[in-house]
Amino acid sequence: MIHAGVYYAPGSLKARLCREGERATKDFCIERDIRFETCGKLIVSTNTIELERMHALIKRSRENGIKVEEVSPAQLKLLEPNISGSGAILVPSTGIVDYREICTAMAQLLRDKNAELLTGGRVVSIHEDGSGVTIGLDNGHNVRAERMIACAGLQSDRIARIGGLKPRHHILPFRGEYYTLPQSRSAIVKRLIYPVPDPALQFLGIHLTRMIDGRITVGPNAVLGFHREGYPKLSFNAKDMLDMAGFGGFWRLARAHWRTGLDEFSNSISRKRYLEMCQKYCPSLTMADMTKPGAGIRAQAVMEDGTLLQDFLFMQTERQLHVCNAPSPAATSSIPIGREIVERLETVLV
Repeated sequence: MIHAGVYYAPGSLKARLCREGERATKDFCIERDIRFETCGKLIVSTNTIELERMHALIKRSRENGIKVEEVSPAQLKLLEPNISGSGAILVPSTGIVDYREICTAMAQLLRDKNAELLTGGRVVSIHEDGSGVTIGLDNGHNVRAERMIACAGLQSDRIARIGGLKPRHHILPFRGEYYTLPQSRSAIVKRLIYPVPDPALQFLGIHLTRMIDGRITVGPNAVLGFHREGYPKLSFNAKDMLDMAGFGGFWRLARAHWRTGLDEFSNSISRKRYLEMCQKYCPSLTMADMTKPGAGIRAQAVMEDGTLLQDFLFMQTERQLHVCNAPSPAATSSIPIGREIVERLETVLV
């Protein structure tokens, strides 16, 4: 989706780059004739605690310069008859788009500028000297460039260490599992429907998402994974597990949030519990609606003290720049993130 930027701390990179990215993403789609829709989003409160958090979120949204409207329960029913709550925030500027189309268009832009896109090679070495960077791949090829930008997602901390940097965080994989509603239920909502998130966590909660192709998805949750790139349920990778077990920040995170972790795991193994989370704000959903399960993986930086890194993080040397933490809203923010990368590299080499 195209986020507006309501959740992020005023003055943070996420707040600034998401706000810029919302407009830049829509402008890019208009220029490239990519279909998008500004459908809006409702963040729905279902209890007293969430209502208090909702009012704090309204305040933060306005501090970030985001236009939002508080919605009463009666107004909520008029806007979305299938949604129930004690109140809601309407975010009119939130939108939807297929980011695969944006990626395809960006790749073509690179080819038009004579860039070569190399795939299928794993980075095994990075050597920086006074005139550039040499990247060694496991297929025997070397790539030489004056500067290197690494946007490695789930492997970003490892790539940074290969490059000689010393990040104080590790990337932990959180699987986001979701379901797709049957086509007969595709009119259940007109907007994106989110719960009010827990401000202590990075995750936005199980929500209803309208897709640009007309589908409606339910999810995702946020379950700690045992494989950085393990999309099937119960995927396991020994190297990833050993890395995690050897990182003190993982154990501190687990101690601080073990109840939440158990809840998320329960939602993962029990479709009934997952459904109950959704029924808090969309009571008409049934077990028969929870079809076509899928999953994505969030690359989340965790610090040595066990805290989840809240903001985007860049690390750099004279000729390397590593994007070390860029979870949501990084897709929305991708164009201004690109500008940020260029500005940081140019500042170092001036």
